[in-house]
Amino acid sequence: MAETANSSYNIDNVEALWPKLNQTYKFDSTERRTVPCDALDDGAEYALQFRMNLAQAKALYKEMREAYKNTRQAEWPEKFELPFKEEDDSDGKSFTHKAKLKGAYGKDATRAPAQYDAKSKRLPEDFLLTTGSTVNIAVSFTPYHGAMGTGVSLRLKAVQVIDLKPMREPESPFGAVDGFDFDADADGGEEDNPFAKSEDAPVEEPKKKAAKKAAPPPEQGSDDLGSIVDDWDD
Repeated sequence: MAETANSSYNIDNVEALWPKLNQTYKFDSTERRTVPCDALDDGAEYALQFRMNLAQAKALYKEMREAYKNTRQAEWPEKFELPFKEEDDSDGKSFTHKAKLKGAYGKDATRAPAQYDAKSKRLPEDFLLTTGSTVNIAVSFTPYHGAMGTGVSLRLKAVQVIDLKPMREPESPFGAVDGFDFDADADGGEEDNPFAKSEDAPVEEPKKKAAKKAAPPPEQGSDDLGSIVDDWDD
């Protein structure tokens, strides 16, 4: 598997999804999730998934096909399957894909993909890119054929942050019930501070309230994967 010559390509104005660029990560089969790891660990990589529109997907696929054609060996298939995942959203059809860089090749650790702001100023290596941010992505193409399949992987080289979204707060696993309301109960007044009251002042027993059962979360539907357009080879 070799990177093709002059294969650098920029994917502009796409949405970043679950970026892992501040250090290397790997999938932990015991925890069944992606976790931080050392660059020399098996499976260690920097990675960035991204969402693109139909026009962007067609342009990227065209470049990937050209890279594959220029590198293809005699025993390789003439074509490879479209690797993008199709989605349907409020803005129409979109596609997601992934660019990545191994943590090491052999015993030599790689450097993290460079990150830049909109003015092309280099960002710190531990900069935390957030999901939903708009980015430009610089990649190179690596055609391959073997036990893992056939296709063209995107080797992540650099990322430019055009619009940085705020870090998302974790979603609460609970439903709303009667009880403590931070906004309604906390006014910050000194008279409400229990430590400011006289020790001789009587303390009222709090009235117990029966908590209402949380409503079950709504069932999540599943979106069917639409078929890929047939004229992408045109």
